[in-house]
Amino acid sequence: MAETEPVLRGHKVLLRPFMEFDIDDSYIGWLNDPDVVRFSNQRFLSHDRGSCLRYLASFEGTENLFMNVRRLSDDYAIGTLTAYVSGHHGTADVGIMIGDKSVWGSGYGQDAWNTFTHWLLARENIRKLTAGALACNYGMVKLMERSGMALEAVRKAQEIVEGRPADILYYAKFHDA
Repeated sequence: MAETEPVLRGHKVLLRPFMEFDIDDSYIGWLNDPDVVRFSNQRFLSHDRGSCLRYLASFEGTENLFMNVRRLSDDYAIGTLTAYVSGHHGTADVGIMIGDKSVWGSGYGQDAWNTFTHWLLARENIRKLTAGALACNYGMVKLMERSGMALEAVRKAQEIVEGRPADILYYAKFHDA
């Protein structure tokens, strides 16, 4: 993981680096829940503790960040955030998974996203954030737009979701925007 391992506090969430002890039955369950991964290519995989440990290990020695999203009120884990950072280009590609379906639609994802992306854009080495989502993932598209990201590109009919071609929408936000 990157040299800076932040603990960030939003209005509703606490974000901290994801650790090995965070790989529990709930986390593995999110990754194997068809509703949670409906719009992710994770839907084609089956996860276990070993696959999760390998993924966590992939962040070691990199600039990339893997964050645990926790409910601020009770420190309960509800999801994860990632940032794949290219220091050479000053970019970070961000992703989010809110795995606890009981908090969907309650603003936790937006708060986590805004907290994390504001922190990233405040760093000297980040000039641009990017993120992508399938056009049919309306919640993610709204989340990116509400955070001030602008549509940058569309890959028409790029993936198949539930038997139908779906566009991938790419959004971006610049440090000086």
